[in-house]
Amino acid sequence: MRNWTGLLAGFPVLTAFNWSDRFIEFATHPITVMILLSVMLAGFILELFTPGFGLPGMAATLALIIFIAGHVMSGDAGISTVLLIIVGVLFILAEVILPGGVIGFLGFLLFAAGVLFAGASMLWMAVSLLIAFLVATAVLILMVKVLGKEMKFFKKFILSDSTDTEHGYVSNVTRTDLIGKTGKTKTPLRPSGTVVIDGERIDAVAEGVFIPAGVEVAVVKTEGVRVVVREMES
Repeated sequence: MRNWTGLLAGFPVLTAFNWSDRFIEFATHPITVMILLSVMLAGFILELFTPGFGLPGMAATLALIIFIAGHVMSGDAGISTVLLIIVGVLFILAEVILPGGVIGFLGFLLFAAGVLFAGASMLWMAVSLLIAFLVATAVLILMVKVLGKEMKFFKKFILSDSTDTEHGYVSNVTRTDLIGKTGKTKTPLRPSGTVVIDGERIDAVAEGVFIPAGVEVAVVKTEGVRVVVREMES
């Protein structure tokens, strides 16, 4: 077996450079934390406008991994803090699929709590989180209001087909063919009930207040599926 310690000893530059310490120093630096949180939130916002899982989502995920790894390795964040952040992110993503506001708001609270508890300075974490939130909000406004972009993610869950008559959709069939026809009330109309016209049972509404059963009636008008009948004079 090779003696890797002895081998590295021949390269004093490598042995003097502690990669883990440098990574921790980089990942937990206040400016880096602010940038990571901004990339994280802005990346997830931009991902909503990207079909599939694109570069913004990968950048946000990488920023999340660096943030968590750096603070866990430094000893500032424990398993509970990591769970708060991860569950918060999952809840925020779930809000996209199950809109309503409650899950998303709870997710943001969990995420924010995890971030605040992850750092050595809660004050700087709060400032960094606020800046990241403002950046993400600015990105959202830019995409929607300025560039007029639509969230591609929602197209998987929203029916975009037109439901007009040109595509064969009919909201209510207007029975204009019944106007002027006569029939007999099957049930009393108080003021709604059932009439029989040409052997067809039809839900109808009396023009007045009441029409008894077994009475001859005539259709005077139709309003969508609403058929209005009038008692015929004997």
